[in-house]
Amino acid sequence: MVDIDVVYKGDLHCEATHGPSSSRIETDAPRDNEGKGEKFSPTDLVGAALGTCMVTIMGIYAKKQGIDISGTRVHVVKEMAAQPTRRIARLSVRIEVPRAFEERYRRGLEQAAKTCPVHASLHPDIEAPVEFVWGK
Repeated sequence: MVDIDVVYKGDLHCEATHGPSSSRIETDAPRDNEGKGEKFSPTDLVGAALGTCMVTIMGIYAKKQGIDISGTRVHVVKEMAAQPTRRIARLSVRIEVPRAFEERYRRGLEQAAKTCPVHASLHPDIEAPVEFVWGK
């Protein structure tokens, strides 16, 4: 269990504090929904959570296998739907691994990414295609 405390600061800004570490994240409503887009929106954080979770789980797999995936980059594109209610419609993920690996490691890394807890927690109506790009 992890405590997260959120304070509404006004003007559509919030501050979330992570209980165990006291680190903080500030949010703003997006421009297309009454905000200024000055910070991550709450739905942006879902995309960030997905990307960081996928590469973290890949990192756990890589560590256990004794391989190095440092420098791996994840790009997430969040698309919203307006109807029937405003929600995340699609989170497209592109994972760029700077090195090539044997097929068994590639399969393992891809499987690890797709089984991250955030990906597993997404509502089935959210499309979440994942593309892997392997380096040389």
